[in-house]
Amino acid sequence: MLTKLTGGRVYDPANSINNEVKDIYIRDGRIIAKPKDERVDKEFDLRGKVVMAGAIDMHTHIGGGKVNIARTMLPEDHAADVVARTELMRSGCGHAAPSTLTAGYRYAEMGYTAGFEPAILPINARQAHMEMGDTPIIDKGGYVMLGSDDFLLRMMASNGDQEAINNYVAWTMNHSHAIGVKVVNPGGINAFKFNQRKLDLDEKNKFYGVTPRDILMRLATAVKELGVPHPLHVHGCNLGVAGNLEMTIDTMEGINGLPMHMTHIQFHSYGTEGDFKFSSGSAQIAEVINKHKNITADVGQILFGQTVTASGDNMRQHAAHPHASPNKWVIMDIECDAGCGVLPFKYKDQSYVNALQWMIGLETFLMIDDPWRVFLTTDHPNGAPFTSYPHLIRLLMDKTFRNDILSTLHPEAQKASHLGSLDREYSLYEIAIMTRAGAAKLVGLADRGSLGVGTAADITVYTDNETDREKMFSKPDYVFKDGTMVVKDGEIVEVTWGTTHVVRPEYDNSIEKTLKPYFDKYHTQKMGNFKISADEIVDDGRGSITVQPLHAGGKI
Repeated sequence: MLTKLTGGRVYDPANSINNEVKDIYIRDGRIIAKPKDERVDKEFDLRGKVVMAGAIDMHTHIGGGKVNIARTMLPEDHAADVVARTELMRSGCGHAAPSTLTAGYRYAEMGYTAGFEPAILPINARQAHMEMGDTPIIDKGGYVMLGSDDFLLRMMASNGDQEAINNYVAWTMNHSHAIGVKVVNPGGINAFKFNQRKLDLDEKNKFYGVTPRDILMRLATAVKELGVPHPLHVHGCNLGVAGNLEMTIDTMEGINGLPMHMTHIQFHSYGTEGDFKFSSGSAQIAEVINKHKNITADVGQILFGQTVTASGDNMRQHAAHPHASPNKWVIMDIECDAGCGVLPFKYKDQSYVNALQWMIGLETFLMIDDPWRVFLTTDHPNGAPFTSYPHLIRLLMDKTFRNDILSTLHPEAQKASHLGSLDREYSLYEIAIMTRAGAAKLVGLADRGSLGVGTAADITVYTDNETDREKMFSKPDYVFKDGTMVVKDGEIVEVTWGTTHVVRPEYDNSIEKTLKPYFDKYHTQKMGNFKISADEIVDDGRGSITVQPLHAGGKI
């Protein structure tokens, strides 16, 4: 069937198209060139509408152990957003920690067609993929978590060579079906188990004698040499700690030019100035990112209200547990390879710290020059649920709206911020970069985030609304997923199942000679059970696997 989208105002930064009136043709789930003398089966008149590729959330916690714990421990959250069963949709629930079904529906209703889980623990990857596989409509994928795992730290402690580490990383990525590598508080999750309560960048893990800087260098080198498109995804040391600013800068400047992505950087941008001993470091952070082109960042914006924090960083979550609201929390270890902490949290607009966090995130967005290197996230659900993205987009695009909210916040926090003096307003083209083309490029999606010929027909259509961008981005006119219209006027009209994106760097299979006895001795799971087959992900025809290309240096 040939579908034509006629006369829309197209914003497609992947092809340098900025507000051009164009027709788009779709066949078999792909965008095609204008056919010659061929009958159009279905046409949509999009004259005056804004047309973008489907949005991509490159960092959202939608699958895996900690998210499921959050769902289990927050029955009160379930009532906040209920999807009733219909002939089309199954029932679901949850606001801060939505069920798999609700997450897929809500993303699609906002115009999102892909979301990437940023912390898949290898030993728990099967559960993560099962949950993501039960998330309808959107594409998905995951970054596998390394850097506190015993096997890697043993290799580093014994001065294992880089090639051996590359093999281990590639083997793990293949059998976890990952598209990237994530490190959380490098070495710190492990150090917590030896009663270290914090770990600075050059401080040694007391058992392995390895520093976070060592881990970052080894993993960033492995990712680059293997040809993995997505840079090492770094949750740095001392998240949320006043004074972590200098360590974050040192982390970025000390990676020796290797590609590195700094995630939820708002939580790593704090100084110690002022009466409250808590200040904004956003200007210094933005200056470093603007200077170092090898660094990218997503913000992890906080927004006011109830949410839940769910992180692999059990060290920092344990430190934060006195602030849980409501007062319940979980800290746990997983197979001595990593951990997680889950605690509910309510961000308050009259709290000095929370108000300044809100300002720091927005300052960071507005002071990083290149929209191709900064990405719209709330670290869902840690800073706020992903359903708040339209509100965040309006804050970035509308200075008056932003400053009206700013004027209501804690007065001392207002004095400590220069947000009110920042005049920048994001354009529709820049929003399309940050949430579409740039995100696809960063993750390594060769055929998404673009409206070019040959790419997947993931397309979102909006009614332009210059006075209320939140309303505009909350309710698209149409969303097409792989050429199928799944949303009309903000409502689900068809339920489909997206693909799982992976990369498959090559490795030397001889590494299994070392790994198998390690699994036999230390893990409750055997090596053969650790490996996830493709058939487990492609469940009853509800999805597929898409292997994305490697960069030069790796092979496919």
